[in-house]
Amino acid sequence: MRRLAAAAAVIAAGAAHAQGATWEARSLTPEAALKLASVALASCRSAGFQVTVAVTDRAALPLAVLRDRHAGPHTFQTAVDKAYTAITTRMDTTAFEQVTRATPGMSGIRGLPRIVAIGGGLPVSAAGSLVGAIGVSGAPGCDADERCAKAGLAAIAADLEF
Repeated sequence: MRRLAAAAAVIAAGAAHAQGATWEARSLTPEAALKLASVALASCRSAGFQVTVAVTDRAALPLAVLRDRHAGPHTFQTAVDKAYTAITTRMDTTAFEQVTRATPGMSGIRGLPRIVAIGGGLPVSAAGSLVGAIGVSGAPGCDADERCAKAGLAAIAADLEF
């Protein structure tokens, strides 16, 4: 009888702390994604770089992809995959590159499909949640890709909830 009472108490305590069957999630809107991509593209263009910019939602699905007219054909998939890497690893791709290079056993993740361990991908957060990511590819050097991505983020920063 004591075991039955103890089991009932555990079940009741669990039920009191149980979450519902659904949850709410924040994600970038298509309008914010387009603004983010447009400003990043303009930033690179003003520096003389022809790039592709990709913005994903929180599920790593592309919301906006803009390719400048002379950006190399490889930049399209690379930009999408930089954003994918940033959102799925929850870190910018420069930090991801450093961590996976310097940490024994972590380099294997680089072999997974769509993972790109080069700079230019940044996660986008709002109200303490990841809501999307941006990836830029095609500038001469990943640091330049990242600067353009950061310019895009700065353009929507006021619109993001903190």
